[in-house]
Amino acid sequence: MSLRASLSQSIEDYLKAIYILETEEEGATTTNIAEMLGVSSASVTNMLKRLAGMNLIEHKSYKGATLTEAGKKIALEILRHHRLLELYLKEIMGYGWDEVHAEAEKLEHHISEQFEDKIAELLNHPTHDPHGDPIPTKEGVVPEMANLPLTEAEVNQSYIIGRVRDQDPELLRYLEKNGVIPGVKIKVLDKAPFNGPIHLFIEEEQKTIGFSIAEQIYLVT
Repeated sequence: MSLRASLSQSIEDYLKAIYILETEEEGATTTNIAEMLGVSSASVTNMLKRLAGMNLIEHKSYKGATLTEAGKKIALEILRHHRLLELYLKEIMGYGWDEVHAEAEKLEHHISEQFEDKIAELLNHPTHDPHGDPIPTKEGVVPEMANLPLTEAEVNQSYIIGRVRDQDPELLRYLEKNGVIPGVKIKVLDKAPFNGPIHLFIEEEQKTIGFSIAEQIYLVT
């Protein structure tokens, strides 16, 4: 029996959260993990001690958690399930990109490796999910991820939207309504000072994006 087969859904959720916080955010501190998972700091502290005892993480007080190779392998497998499911739900089942995250959260722990392989084959072995997040391969290789925030884009420079970080359904619906989705070409026209709005062309149409929203949008050149 594989190690993952003996793990609870809660443990898998923690490992996935720690991976995302380590690689895409500001680090897997107790506070960040608690906020991402919607649990108390005390619960996080207890779980981190448990995960460290299972050799799935390394944990130092006040410095947060880092995954061991064993923990990373499990996290990437769950993340692969999640992001493949998001794309399957959108492309095959007709879900909106604002709906797929919640559904994938429910399903990611329960699909078999055979089901995972079938989804990947049906989708022609995709590299990114509907929000532009990279889909790890079965071997644990993570494709390139867009990492230039719109807030740091150069004026009069053209880019392609690569990724939208936030999973808030209301925000995703707003962005889709305004054409702000991965794969779309944009050109930054002006950036107001003091964290003001950003004016840009999206597919030849002028739009204005607030700074806090622009922080969630990542670009590729």
